[in-house]
Amino acid sequence: MLVIEVTNAREVVRQRIGRLGSRLIGKVVDAEAQVEKALMQEMENAFREFGIEARIYSVDGPAMVGRSHLEIPIQVREERVVEL
Repeated sequence: MLVIEVTNAREVVRQRIGRLGSRLIGKVVDAEAQVEKALMQEMENAFREFGIEARIYSVDGPAMVGRSHLEIPIQVREERVVEL
């Protein structure tokens, strides 16, 4: 199982939507959800190309605590099932 934490979602969205749009981050735009959605689409495409079947979840809540612990209060934002 892989766990990927996007650590610069706000910066990625800021680069994509510019200075004016960056003021909306946190008010109208959920930076993490937007970046995760785009990343999920890219992963889904890559998995299909490699013949990998998977379930990819975008969840809200888990947080890394140091290098050895993961806090897991989860709320699933989106789910994709990749099938061949």
